[in-house]
Amino acid sequence: MMYRGFGYGYNGMGGGLWMPLFGLLVLVAIVLLVVWAVRAASGHHADGGPASPSRPAGHDEAVAIAKRRLASGEITAEQYGEIMRTLGD
Repeated sequence: MMYRGFGYGYNGMGGGLWMPLFGLLVLVAIVLLVVWAVRAASGHHADGGPASPSRPAGHDEAVAIAKRRLASGEITAEQYGEIMRTLGD
């Protein structure tokens, strides 16, 4: 009679069907990690769109704030124009 280990089944190694499944799970995790790293390095936003290389991250927000301040009368049209020239718009 041949001893098979602790009753786990496959050649006394205890792997059976679980070892290939675990290996597949590890492989999928590595692929997802590589995809995430490549997307993060290429500058994609969380919404899936690429980052604009010619404008800093807060540019659109700065423009919106300047427009809101102009509309509410906090700044003059000349000040708004200076802000837009500074922002490069």
